[in-house]
Amino acid sequence: MRIALSQITTGPDPARNLAVVRADAHRAADSGARVVAFPEATMACFGTRLAPLAEPLDGPWATGVRRIAEETGVVVVAGMFTPAPDGRVTNTLLATGPGVEAAYDKIHLFDAFGFTESATVAPGSEVVTIDVDGLRIGLATCYDVRFPELFRAHADAGAALTLLPASWGDGPGKREQWELLTRARALDATLWVAAVDQADPVASGREIAPGTPAGIGHSAVIGPDGTVRERLTAGPGLLLAEVDATEVDTIRRTIPVLANRRL
Repeated sequence: MRIALSQITTGPDPARNLAVVRADAHRAADSGARVVAFPEATMACFGTRLAPLAEPLDGPWATGVRRIAEETGVVVVAGMFTPAPDGRVTNTLLATGPGVEAAYDKIHLFDAFGFTESATVAPGSEVVTIDVDGLRIGLATCYDVRFPELFRAHADAGAALTLLPASWGDGPGKREQWELLTRARALDATLWVAAVDQADPVASGREIAPGTPAGIGHSAVIGPDGTVRERLTAGPGLLLAEVDATEVDTIRRTIPVLANRRL
């Protein structure tokens, strides 16, 4: 199955960001993709006051994403913010399109490197997978990549691919960590990992406040053997890749780490 990763730099205006989603979803559909994934915080970038922008899953922004999925016939996965009961928001991935309607709330919050996501974001608790054309896909977000048990949970649920939208914070060694962790999670769970980050805002001509996790680019599709199959650089771009579920079966027979687990 062909998938697309849309590496964009979003701003604080949800309507403008939705227009970018529409344009790249049409590009992905024209290129034969069945799924197009956008980064974490597609609705509005970090560094924005999120609570006033958060909308429920039946609100205008999510409805706009559904219309785009209907227009293109492609499953769209995009990061947004929904209201949480305690006054915070949830960091949500909306997955919508032909035969698909699901939402994943980010489980592991980025309370690290001096940033405290949990101050404004409430954690999720449910593992979520979707099915597209017979391919089961797990959903994860950014900091989740540091927690291999979530990716193994996807594999245990029958997933052959995990989609990982992110808005990865810059800093010393952070690109190396991004590349290491995404490849490691593919190996841990012997599945495909498609990691779509926000483009580096500097490469997109946008200034950000220091310490804001705004993305570094370098989105990638990694095979179940841990090898990078396709990768972008820092700037905006649309990555297209073929995902073969039979390769997962082959790798799991060759390296049966899931079957060999003792803990």
